Amino acid sequence: MTLRDRLLAVIVAVVWGVNFPMTALALEHFPPFLLVAIRFALLAVPTILFVPRPRVGVWPLLRVGLGLGILQFSFLYLGMVAGMPSGLASLVLQASAPFTVVIAGIWLRERITRRQALGIAIAVLALAAIAVHRSQVAALLPVVLLLCGALGWAFGNVAVRKAAAPNPLHLTLWMSVVPPLPMFALSWIIEGPDRIGASLSTVATTAALPSVIGLLYIVVVATLVGYGLWTRLLAAYPSGMVAPFSMLVPVVGVASSWLFFGEVPDLFEVVAGGVIVAAVLFASRPPRQASPSTAEEARVGWATSAPTPTGEPETRASERRAAEPETVEPDVVAAP
Repeated sequence: MTLRDRLLAVIVAVVWGVNFPMTALALEHFPPFLLVAIRFALLAVPTILFVPRPRVGVWPLLRVGLGLGILQFSFLYLGMVAGMPSGLASLVLQASAPFTVVIAGIWLRERITRRQALGIAIAVLALAAIAVHRSQVAALLPVVLLLCGALGWAFGNVAVRKAAAPNPLHLTLWMSVVPPLPMFALSWIIEGPDRIGASLSTVATTAALPSVIGLLYIVVVATLVGYGLWTRLLAAYPSGMVAPFSMLVPVVGVASSWLFFGEVPDLFEVVAGGVIVAAVLFASRPPRQASPSTAEEARVGWATSAPTPTGEPETRASERRAAEPETVEPDVVAAP
């Protein structure tokens, strides 16, 4: 992964980290299912009118919308309403990273390098340590709901790569067409027309202003900017190379929740957050170039071989290409 793309991945982590306290603000006024419906409806209308439909089938589009739209955010919002603090929510949701690697391994048969596996393992251990340390502030149900959201996010990540859209940004925008109708229906059935009416009729009041600001941040910054960059990276690199950057999100989430709501992290959380950052950087760093004296070993060794765009050493990638039909990787088009 290039330095520029690693910086883009870090930007996504910052955007998504701040998104958690913004979501908590939005949920103070909007019920969870209605909030999911509104956030994607605000994107879906201009998308249908002005954005060309991505060159993918209906089922790939539905899978992406189901994972990244309906499942991830329904469970995330339900968990936060059930009592999950925004900082801890940003932490638990990062279970999507190992979920993504597992699903990609089963569904897409992607391999990860030893360096990536070690970095992910260290980061997961640090995440688990923070979760155990803070488990006393959250009941079991919110944690289970957040883990379901993480599984939905992971499914959506792999569905994006499976869709192989020529323009990832168009896919990001068009997947917003999937959630609004089913989520409005769920909101009507579960949350009720009275609660929906009360939320919408008072949206222009001063009391609702912080929630409206949170909603706008969710729609414009977290969804449009964040997922636009994220899907671009997933289209360019194997899921196992991109997914570890999501582990930076709880570091930003905990810090921003402290700034917004006074959720002060203790020393243990700060140290564990530093471990997560170091592990992600370690996992994403390419192996060093082999010296001329070890060139022959580098050509045949797993640990010292330079990775190809699929994450495999060149020797193994060559053997695989000789044994398998040729495939074409999707072109990566930068967001306009």
